[in-house]
Amino acid sequence: MERFSERKNELLPTHFYNIKADLAEQPKPPLHPGTGEPLDPAALEAIFPKGFIAQETSRERFLPIPAAVLAAYAQYRPTPLVYAGELRKALGTPAHIFYKYEGVSPMGSHKLNTALMQAYLASQEGVRELVTETGAGQWGSALAYAGERFGVGVRVFMVRASFRQKPGRRILMTLSGGRVEESPGPNTEAGLAYYRRDPDHPGSLGIAIAEAVETVMKNPASKYALGSVLDAVLLHQSVIGLEAEKQLAGQGLEPDTVIGCVGGGSNFAGLGFPFLRRRLREKKMTNFIAVEPEACPSLTGGDLRYDHGDSAGLTPLLYMHTLGKEFIPPPIHAGGLRYHGMAPLVSHLASRGLVRAVAYGQDKVFAAARTFFASEGILPAPESAHAVAAVIDEARRAREENREQVILFNLSGHGFLDLAAYEK
Repeated sequence: MERFSERKNELLPTHFYNIKADLAEQPKPPLHPGTGEPLDPAALEAIFPKGFIAQETSRERFLPIPAAVLAAYAQYRPTPLVYAGELRKALGTPAHIFYKYEGVSPMGSHKLNTALMQAYLASQEGVRELVTETGAGQWGSALAYAGERFGVGVRVFMVRASFRQKPGRRILMTLSGGRVEESPGPNTEAGLAYYRRDPDHPGSLGIAIAEAVETVMKNPASKYALGSVLDAVLLHQSVIGLEAEKQLAGQGLEPDTVIGCVGGGSNFAGLGFPFLRRRLREKKMTNFIAVEPEACPSLTGGDLRYDHGDSAGLTPLLYMHTLGKEFIPPPIHAGGLRYHGMAPLVSHLASRGLVRAVAYGQDKVFAAARTFFASEGILPAPESAHAVAAVIDEARRAREENREQVILFNLSGHGFLDLAAYEK
């Protein structure tokens, strides 16, 4: 057993990777929502824990992972790197397909990687409650679990479309002691305007973020936690790619193509950024594909400009690909991808041609998920199924060109709590 533990420890990263250290040109800075001037990080202290702000603004290449967080990671990390041999056979492709399976985490998705870190930072500063939003519920359930582990209460504003479509995630949150309410709702000014117009309003992540931030600004004992978009969140997720790098190297392999779905950008960045480091520093010609839904195409259909992360304009202005803070996406089943904006770091890399974005419709995505389930025996979350669809396209292209290559993608969560979506 000791040998097994030592082997796990060899693969588990001790530091997060910060891609900002390797960028020749940094993304444009966030702006203060009131003045429009570059944001003083101290202004964020009313919303975020100080430790989180320090990580958000850091340009150090590697930041140490605290021992308590490493111990929590060790319960489920390193996550498996799986060779999708049956999918390869089903597609008749010469491409070798690998996936990093984040569905083995206690809450079934990659979101726990940043949730544990954020809950730990809050606990170190005596924060009583973390307030957040959630789309499909992966983030909310992860934060509730992490809050319980580190003794911090959690309140979640869950987008109404997902609150009603995905009761399983809501139940997980309450089992971990989280308080969950539908968004938009009557308990905040930001939510009340939408709720009065339509009590069955499907909601959006932008509205839910506004409700969460408003709640924190009115309660000094609470702080805000975000599950994607921000630099620090992408930093925390880098454990995925750092592990995958070691796992592939152990087989003498490097990826030719790296794929992930994108809503806010965290799981794509978590897998991709450590490999992008090699492209930035060593000129490796790896391809990176970010897959988003046609119903909410911020990278392929949005503008690259300053915009708020929430619908009420309470949050700092971020320079990102955006569909506009007032955009209300249709209630698609991939609720975790229903966000109007894209992480500034992902937007920055896409604008420079280092990341290629594609958008797929629901029918194609669910067909790909069924193909993957039939061959590999794992039902992907609807969000992750977007990545699967792109993998299948790339594998078929390799077949047509009779070209051997290594495709790596992030299976960022399982879909066993999304069966209603598959039924519909």
